[in-house]
Amino acid sequence: MRPLTDTETKTLFTKLSHYIGSNIVHLVDKPDDPHVFRLHRDRVYYASEACMKAATSIARPNLISLGTCFGKFSKTGKFRLHITALDHLTQYAKYKVWIKPNGELPFLYGNHVVKAHLGRITDDTPEHAGVVVLSMSGMALGFGVTARSTLDTRKMDPTSIIVFHQSDSGEYLRDEDTLF
Repeated sequence: MRPLTDTETKTLFTKLSHYIGSNIVHLVDKPDDPHVFRLHRDRVYYASEACMKAATSIARPNLISLGTCFGKFSKTGKFRLHITALDHLTQYAKYKVWIKPNGELPFLYGNHVVKAHLGRITDDTPEHAGVVVLSMSGMALGFGVTARSTLDTRKMDPTSIIVFHQSDSGEYLRDEDTLF
């Protein structure tokens, strides 16, 4: 477990800003309970300082996880967000998409969100922006990237893709052996 380098921090914050924008400040600057990002086996963990200090007494080979896994770095240096970061993304997301009940199951099986399944979308959502996908009752299902802006979605036919699938809650079952 080690702190992130400058390039790793920049890569992580660039990816996070795609989804939560300037709300990254709320993740890092918590005066009552400071949190940090740490790298362990190519995975980035978000944990409180107290938890991180307690974990330093555990040997690296014996440490399995620390706090919340936000994602992992690929061998080429790119960062991929995991579904385990969904709670934090939902809390601070700039753009959100709500899908109808008949579209929840297809999304949870890894399919894109089509216009027929779209319930609501945040106003002024630009094209290729990171969005959190929610059910109509407000439960977070996953996240993705918009294929079209809010204005363009009104003109599209019902089979057009609105949100490209990135990750969903169904991954807890599909990828449980590689997720942690």
